[in-house]
Amino acid sequence: MVRVTATEAREHFADTLNRVSYRGERIVVCRRGGKDVAAVVPMDDLALLQKLEDGLDHEAIQKAMAEPGKRVSYRTFRKTLGL
Repeated sequence: MVRVTATEAREHFADTLNRVSYRGERIVVCRRGGKDVAAVVPMDDLALLQKLEDGLDHEAIQKAMAEPGKRVSYRTFRKTLGL
């Protein structure tokens, strides 16, 4: 995976996007201190990440629904949160 500074990404933004969209590169953007703060990835990678995240959410929902305990309505839940 390629790492670039935020300054490099800004100065070469069009090139960065082309590398990602046409060559499928994954580029990590880091701050001056070396801390990774963002990633520029192809849309296919993002779509896969979202599908994986949705699957994890679905598993968590199924697990929560299988747990014993008192259920509350959505309306009561929102009211409890002050929404």
